[in-house]
Amino acid sequence: MKKIRITKKFTFETGHALYGYDGKCKNVHGHSYKLFVTVIGSPITDKNHVKFGMVIDFGDLKKIVSEEIISVYDHATVLNKNTPHAELAEVLKEQGHNIILVDFQPTSEMLVINFAEKIQKRLPQNIQLHSLKLQETESSYAEWFAEDN
Repeated sequence: MKKIRITKKFTFETGHALYGYDGKCKNVHGHSYKLFVTVIGSPITDKNHVKFGMVIDFGDLKKIVSEEIISVYDHATVLNKNTPHAELAEVLKEQGHNIILVDFQPTSEMLVINFAEKIQKRLPQNIQLHSLKLQETESSYAEWFAEDN
C-alpha cells in the first residue's frame, strides 16, 4: 500500500526566556508559535471501517497534539529550571500563572525535540511521526525529521 503524509497545523502563544543567552532573548518574552505536525502511514483499506481511506482522522491527530502540546504550552511561560528566573517563576506560579520549568533551554530547537517525543508516544502503531516544524516568528523555525533521528 502507498504511504501518504498528512499535516495538521496548530497555533499557540507561549512565553520563554533563554538562560545565559547573550542577546535580547535572555529576557522573558513571547511568540505566536505555529506547529506543523506531519505523520505518515497507509490509508485504511477496509471499506467497512468508519475511517476508510484515511491515514489518521485529523480529529484524532488534533486530540493527541492538543492534549500533549497545546493545552500544556498555550499561554504558558517556559523557563529552564536552572535559570535565575526560577525565583520569579515561583512567585508567578503562586499568583496563578502557568509556568513550565524544563530541564533544557527552551529554544525552538529543543521544544520541537520535546514535542516529537510526546507526540510519538501517542500515535497508533501503524502511524509514524514524519516531521515537525515549529515556527517561532514569521521568518524563523526549527524542523524535526524522523529520518534524521
